[in-house]
This record gives sequence, C-alpha cells and structure tokens, in this order.
Amino acid sequence: MAERTTPSPEDRLPLSGLLALAAAGFVTILTEAMPAGLLPQIGASLDIAPALVGQWVTVYAIGSLVAAIPLVALTQGWRRRPLLMLAIGGFAIVNTVTALSHDYALTLVARFFAGVFAGLLWALVAGHAGRMVAPALRGRATAVAMLGAPLALSLGIPAGTLLGHSVGWRAAFLCMSLLSVLLLAWVRWRVPDFPGQAAGRRQRVRQVFVLPGVRPVLAVMLAFVLAHNILYTYIAPFLAYAGLGERVDLVLLTFGAASLAGIWLTGVLIDRWLRELVLASTAAFGGAALLLGVATDSAPAVFLAVAVWGLSFGGAATLFQTASAQAAGEAADVAQSMVVTAWNSAIAGGGLIGGLLLQGRGAGALPWSLLVLLVPALWLAWRACAHGFPGARAIAPAGFDA
Repeated sequence: MAERTTPSPEDRLPLSGLLALAAAGFVTILTEAMPAGLLPQIGASLDIAPALVGQWVTVYAIGSLVAAIPLVALTQGWRRRPLLMLAIGGFAIVNTVTALSHDYALTLVARFFAGVFAGLLWALVAGHAGRMVAPALRGRATAVAMLGAPLALSLGIPAGTLLGHSVGWRAAFLCMSLLSVLLLAWVRWRVPDFPGQAAGRRQRVRQVFVLPGVRPVLAVMLAFVLAHNILYTYIAPFLAYAGLGERVDLVLLTFGAASLAGIWLTGVLIDRWLRELVLASTAAFGGAALLLGVATDSAPAVFLAVAVWGLSFGGAATLFQTASAQAAGEAADVAQSMVVTAWNSAIAGGGLIGGLLLQGRGAGALPWSLLVLLVPALWLAWRACAHGFPGARAIAPAGFDA
C-alpha cells in the first residue's frame, strides 16, 4: 500500500501516530527536567555545586527560547516528517553527549542544543497533529499529541529520578537516547509526512504576528503560564508558609492527577468548546489563587485549590496551541514557534518574578500576584471573541488551512 503523504478526512483518530508525537513530547520534557531530580548525584559525580547543575535546566530553556522562531522560519519549506525526525534524533545525540561528558562546558553546550531541538519539536507537534485528521477532530488530535507533557511531569520525572538513583544518572541519560532512537522508528512507521510550504505561500514572522487573533492568544497564554510558574516554581516555600512543608509530594501528586484529568477533559470538549474552556480554565485558576490567598491556614482548602489549579492547567498547552493554529491558518508552525518562545519566556519570568516576590514580600504574596495576571487575561480572552478565541460558530470548518 502506498504511503499516505497528504491528509485525508478520517472519522476516527490515528492514535498510533498521535501517540508517537506524544512520546516525542514526553522525551522532550523528561530531558529538560530530569537533572532537577538528580542534582546531588550529578554534582557529586562531577565535583561541582548543585547550583551549577541547575544551570543545565537554564541553558536548555535559553536554547528553546532563542531558537524556536528562527528555526521554524528557516525550515518552512522542509518536509515535515524529516524535520520532526531531525529534532528527535538531536535528542539522541545530546543526551548521549551529556551521559558521556566529563567536561562541564561541553555538557552545557549539549544542554543548550537539547533546548534548540526542543524548541523546534514543540513548534511542529501541534501543526503536524492537526494535519493528520479532519478539521472536526483537530482539537482532539492536538490534545492526544500533547499528552506526553503532563505524563512526563506527573509520572516520567519521578520515574526518571528513581532510575537515576538505581542505575546512575549517566545510564539514565543513555536510556533517554535509546528511547529517542526507538521513537525515530515509530515516527517513521506511523506518522505521515507532509510537504512544507511553497516559496510563494511562506509568511514572515512579522506577518504571522499581526494576523487577527494571534496576539491575543499569545498575550493570554503568557499571562496564564507566567502565573502558573510564579507559584509552581516556589510551591515548596509556599507550602511551608501554609504549614504543609512535609506534604509537598502529596500536594504535587494532587496537582499531577488533576492535570491529567484536565487534559482528558480538554480532549473531549475542545473541538466544540475551545473558547468556553479557555474562559473557564482562566477563571478557575484565578479562583484557585484567591482560595490559596484567603485560606492558607486550611489544609483542605489548599488541596482543593491545588486540584482546581491542576485541572485548569492540564489542558492549557493544548488550548493555546489549538487557538494559535486556528488563528494562523497555514502559518500554524510559525505561530507555534511564537507559542514556544512565549511559553519559555513565562517559565523564565516566573522564576525571576516569583523569586523577587518571595524575597521581598514573602510566600504569602505569591497567590495574590497571580490575580494581577489572571484577571486581565480573562478580560482579554473574553474580548477576543471574533479572533483568537472565537466561539464554535465563528470557526470555519476549514479554518485551520485557510
């Protein structure tokens, strides 16, 4: 049977191919965050301070931040599957270098390029998933393709940390390389290929940025993710302030479980209720922040707020990537590169702003700072009813490709 290279309307999801994309996201997140769980072990092995090991995560984020937009702009004409496989193959290389290197500077270079490959991959996943299915299933397909991120955060990182402690951190990174090689075969087998854009139809980054709806999506997403990272980065000191310092693991488990429920709910509803889900998620996150602010001394209230927060955040990546793809049409990959850049900016900004608040105002100020971001974000999402976050009736059936 000839290989399918153009999208054909399907009445069901191509789960094998979409799960391959989800696995790529899983590898990406695990590569990014696994050093955080192995800081003492890596530091002792390389005879460096844990703070220096922490820079492995920092340079990874910088790589994603600076590379996503220019790389996607330069590769608009490339066929999509080879480009996707290039990003996955890059992880096999950089994780192997990380595992074998005894030179701190070389390892930092490898981690930077890991971030570069991550920026490219995240810019491709949502658009590729959308092209694999009929227009009516694109939101659901994106939700499946994005499943790897919450799974990596809730299950993969603890498992990777356990593996690192069991067999050593170098062997854990080699296992990540092996996973990447196996994933290459899976993608080649089950993920269809698509052509890049013809030269006459390519759009510059600035042209995509000014498309109706793109800027509201980016602005709402930036505020939402910045608010999340201000609190999530410093959840341990906040929980200590709330008298739950010994239950951080249980609180994070609650958040992770709720996030998985959130992405499942998003996958079920997104194709018909994208706008409503964005508004509800933003409002729910704001309500959770308010509850954390006024009921810090109540453990049940904190757990309830964290569960609502996780539920609202679980589907966030899917919601914003789907909205940006719909707003950008054929320039979806370029828009996704902007999403990647804004997302990583929010991660970096959350760490910086949260740290300043923690030092200057104390942990009790963290929930209130979230409301400063989420209330305007909710207002902007509500206003973006024509473009950005339109209702189901405002979205043309073929709007993704128009």
